[in-house]
Amino acid sequence: MGSLSRAELDALVGEATVDAYNDDEQLTGLYTMIEDNLAVPFTTQVLGVEVTVRRVDLRHGEVVAICHRGRIRQAIGILDLPLPEPPPRGAEWIEAYRHWAVG
Repeated sequence: MGSLSRAELDALVGEATVDAYNDDEQLTGLYTMIEDNLAVPFTTQVLGVEVTVRRVDLRHGEVVAICHRGRIRQAIGILDLPLPEPPPRGAEWIEAYRHWAVG
């Protein structure tokens, strides 16, 4: 990731938060864009173990990826999730979320 310019990231954040009046509404807007655009399921490696990301969720003020391995399920902050190469379609929204979160 990281291939988008600051202007492109600003534009994505602007699109996601156009009707948002505070940080909670902005977070919800970014989560909605990730949920609507990120192609799931996809597989990736977490601590050397292959997991399948089946969906995203909004929990405790952050966007998380719901990762599955067999019957085990774990929520991982999407900003901490290593993405596969090539990244799944819609991963630019994760970068926009990172850009917004870091400020």
